[in-house]
Amino acid sequence: MKQNIKQELKKILSILFDTVELAVLALAIVVPIRYFIFQPFVVSGNSMHPNFEHKDYLLIDEISFRFNEPERGEVVVFKAPQRVSTNYIKRIIGLPNEVIEISDGKIFISSASGEKEALDESKYLPDGLITSGEMTIALKQDEYFVLGDNRLFSSDSRSWGVLPRQNIVGKVFFRALPVNSLAFIENPVYIFDPIEP
Repeated sequence: MKQNIKQELKKILSILFDTVELAVLALAIVVPIRYFIFQPFVVSGNSMHPNFEHKDYLLIDEISFRFNEPERGEVVVFKAPQRVSTNYIKRIIGLPNEVIEISDGKIFISSASGEKEALDESKYLPDGLITSGEMTIALKQDEYFVLGDNRLFSSDSRSWGVLPRQNIVGKVFFRALPVNSLAFIENPVYIFDPIEP
């Protein structure tokens, strides 16, 4: 009888030890991934409509920008310059050392060499959508100009100014929820096509 109790106790302790070992191993893998590589983000509001909706559950790639600079068209999550305790989601429009001009509902970009182009946003915005506001802003080193895709209802660089590079948390790379919208998020590729003078 005592032998049976000892065997059962050993079995329970062995299962308990295996469970603890598995939990520690899982934490050793999951915690670094969660805090240093990928981070979840839930969209709040409609500033990125029609591409991202309220309550979309996204995964943010936090490691790519340690090796590469952010690119035009990428959707990023960042600490809001006017309220760093709040994270925003917007699309990168202007890159460091460019001049961004919004005029007649269109966006124009002048490169560091002075060449100017009208930004083609047809890959991610519906036809006929205009960008409200009239402004010109010169970006310095490590400054970005970001806009929400829902141009009529977005708090973005038009209202609070440039986005410092240090505020960028990461780029959106996967939509996990809703299930019917599961998708990897690709960055539209731009070719600089200067406007003829």
